[in-house]
Amino acid sequence: MRHRHLSTLTLALGIAVLLDVLRVWLPSVITLFGRAAETPAELLGAFALGWFLLALAAPALVRRTGAAPVGLVAAGVLAAARLALTAQPGGPAQLWLACAGLLAGLVWLAATAASVPRPVAGLALGMAGNAVGHALLGTEDLVWRGGVLAWSLSALLVPAFLAASVAVRREWADTPAAGPSPTGAGHGTTGRRVRVPGRRAWLLCGPALLLAGQVALAPALWSAAAGTGSPDFPGLARPGSGALPGALAVLLFLAAALFRAPARVARVLWPLALLAGSVLFVTGHLVPAYLLTAAGLGGCLALTDTTGDGPAAADDAAGPGDDGRAGARRGRAAALGMLVFAVATVAYYAAYDLGYPNGWAPVATAVLVALVAATAPVRAAPTAPDPTAPGAAAPGPVLPTTVRVAALAALTALAGLAAVLHVPPAQARATAAPAAVRVAAYNIRMGFGLDGRLDLDALARELRGADIVLLSEVDRGWWLNGGHDTLALLARRLEMPYVFAPAADPVWGDAVLSRFPARSGQTRRLTAHGAPTGAQALGVTLDLGGRELAVVATHLQPPPGRDPVEQAREVAAFAGRYAAGRPLVLGGDLNTEPADPAFAEFTGAGLVDALAPARPLRTSPADDPRTQIDHVFVSPGLTATEVRAPRTEASDHLPVTLTVTLP
Repeated sequence: MRHRHLSTLTLALGIAVLLDVLRVWLPSVITLFGRAAETPAELLGAFALGWFLLALAAPALVRRTGAAPVGLVAAGVLAAARLALTAQPGGPAQLWLACAGLLAGLVWLAATAASVPRPVAGLALGMAGNAVGHALLGTEDLVWRGGVLAWSLSALLVPAFLAASVAVRREWADTPAAGPSPTGAGHGTTGRRVRVPGRRAWLLCGPALLLAGQVALAPALWSAAAGTGSPDFPGLARPGSGALPGALAVLLFLAAALFRAPARVARVLWPLALLAGSVLFVTGHLVPAYLLTAAGLGGCLALTDTTGDGPAAADDAAGPGDDGRAGARRGRAAALGMLVFAVATVAYYAAYDLGYPNGWAPVATAVLVALVAATAPVRAAPTAPDPTAPGAAAPGPVLPTTVRVAALAALTALAGLAAVLHVPPAQARATAAPAAVRVAAYNIRMGFGLDGRLDLDALARELRGADIVLLSEVDRGWWLNGGHDTLALLARRLEMPYVFAPAADPVWGDAVLSRFPARSGQTRRLTAHGAPTGAQALGVTLDLGGRELAVVATHLQPPPGRDPVEQAREVAAFAGRYAAGRPLVLGGDLNTEPADPAFAEFTGAGLVDALAPARPLRTSPADDPRTQIDHVFVSPGLTATEVRAPRTEASDHLPVTLTVTLP
């Protein structure tokens, strides 16, 4: 006996598994194939896009061989790759496993599209479910966590997807062919323009995955946006809880996707909400951005979730038993939609290597989704087909109201629970004035080691024992890196509160962690001077038992082939003004050697090279240190001792640690 909603369940589980693989594949392309920007950006982009171009052949394979066998084999490879990645292999094995999983996932998607003309419920539940699971794990995916928990939960998710795939493919294989429609619908015999059911929804699959992962359903973004702004910290972010806004984003998305609003209202409301959210995202207004994008994205998906009651109705009922033409068109739409996903992702993040405005990428993706949704034909309200009817093998029918309400309530509640489970470290309490403080400066490369693994435990081991930590290349939600809040994850391990300042965009920049209370702060955006990636200088005032210490964290971005002397001059001037006579510690990845003009800007401003006792102190690359580009400067009167750059491959840089004695 066939289960009417098995296709929806299988699609939701498959989307969740595919997103898990994408969260590994994306950073693997950057860290392993890209080798920390050693590979030209054009070659890296071609490698990434090549897998999606290869998947364009999947619909032809599906039509020639059949959706059931192709989909089942692809589901098996996707499941196997996902389980293998849980072992955290790192290195080339990780890259090629992720590539195999991605390609299998794209083929599986095309095969599923050929058989499922009603995908919206499955897509929405899969995206929301994966986001909630990501939030419950504190944005550290199972594939990176390892251990008993990772294997146990993976052993539930992946076999469940595979079992559902086997069951649903068996149903499709057993379904009798519908035969040609008496009206010629979908077969091109009437001369009219054919409307293929579900093609619009499948075309939006890729753009929706991008907008959900980057903005609407991004738990790292909920976390990063929660602590922004206060009178003492204008423009800076301190730890905060994103429980209510994050849960609200899930609620809005699922409510809009699973419950249909009146067509006249929906055609205007949801596209406008989506466009407004995308614009707010690129302008840095994160909370309203992801709330509006969540509602608009869910609503636009719902606009494409239609079923026919006229001449095209035969296509809707055909499902897996049709003559293959409608299914092939849906498969092509799904493959093209995923190509849009890849192009928009590469276009947005390649800007930080090539140097061009990238805000148009998410906005253009939102425009595409809005146009496809707003121009979708209005048809009769969907009804569940008779599962016993020949040729109607439950191709993603409408979920009962009780099921939709239960799913919405459960996922919303779990999203709220996630933030409660991952409370950021509390503000440090005032202590007696110390005679010395332990300082560390570290470019953490978004948390990824030289082996391409996200290993925050390794980073924490290098920083444990420090009183003040200055971090460069801090990622708080870049989809390119898997959408993790690296800063919150690291802060919880170190039990240190933090202050964050954006540089390249609102969720990528620099941070200061401290065991001492942070009383005030200020950030200054640095002029690019031709560098493609943005930079800033973050000043934080720490209370050392009644004495104040000014700390400045920065990451200079050199223009191509030049020393970052102009940015160094700006930072040195900012630090002098910000310290205003107080003791000062300045550090970070300065991308300049001790003999270079940029380095001289700091010493010329009266600052002292705190690492001088240990020179030469090479810090990059981590596996074969050749350059001295990570530095710490102090104001006159402060003394630096115990200077070290411990060997580790937890990042592509080595950390710099030292003890600073106060006057």
